[in-house]
Amino acid sequence: MAAKSSRLFDPASSEPFRLSRSKIDLFFRCPRCFYLDRRLGIGQPGGPPFSLNIAVDELLKREFDAFRAQQRPHPLMEANGIDALPFRHPDLDVWRDSLRRGITASLSGTTFVITGGIDDVWVSRCGALHVVDYKATAKQGEVSIDEEWQIAYKRQVEIYQWLFRQNGFDVDDVAYFVYCNGDKSVDAFHGRLNFSIKVIPYRGSTAWVDGALREAHATLASGVIPDAAAGCDFCRYRKRAAAEEAWTAGSH
Repeated sequence: MAAKSSRLFDPASSEPFRLSRSKIDLFFRCPRCFYLDRRLGIGQPGGPPFSLNIAVDELLKREFDAFRAQQRPHPLMEANGIDALPFRHPDLDVWRDSLRRGITASLSGTTFVITGGIDDVWVSRCGALHVVDYKATAKQGEVSIDEEWQIAYKRQVEIYQWLFRQNGFDVDDVAYFVYCNGDKSVDAFHGRLNFSIKVIPYRGSTAWVDGALREAHATLASGVIPDAAAGCDFCRYRKRAAAEEAWTAGSH
């Protein structure tokens, strides 16, 4: 079980409370797990780090940063007809630091400070920003963002769009996913994994963000553990385990 956090939400506190983009997504997946995590300090068990995905992200950042320094479009941008440049800004490294800093914005009327760690930002010729997110996988066929579970990807970039707008930037509705797909069709590994890269545009909407954040705040402030989401495997496990433990204890 994740260790109890020393920084939990306290409705009586006036101190700013940082809420990350990933915790907002947890609220969507299961309000009960969200409450247990952010109010009571009982987090879901963590999984292993996605080391290969992290490596792809880091290498893409270095690659785009080289073109950023030269203020030239990356070949992927040119190949996809995207009239933009990698955005050059002194806070870029701050925005990318999801664990300690990130891009932040306060939610009015609450103590929430919303945080997010971006992968990249491009700027169009007219000065509007495009949020960019890197993804990596290894699957047969063409990558897309059309699967039901990928709504989390869409919410992710929409929260980033909201954060940049809250910071006064002109943000285009169109975000981009730079999606890298590992090729498993070759005969042997030979110490190399080749990727095909697809740039997928996505027209986001931030209309839902403010209301969802206020709902998340109300959930934490209520003092009542909410119901579990119908499809939450973690809650189903906890309920089943508690029932079996109670039955075993009662049988002795």
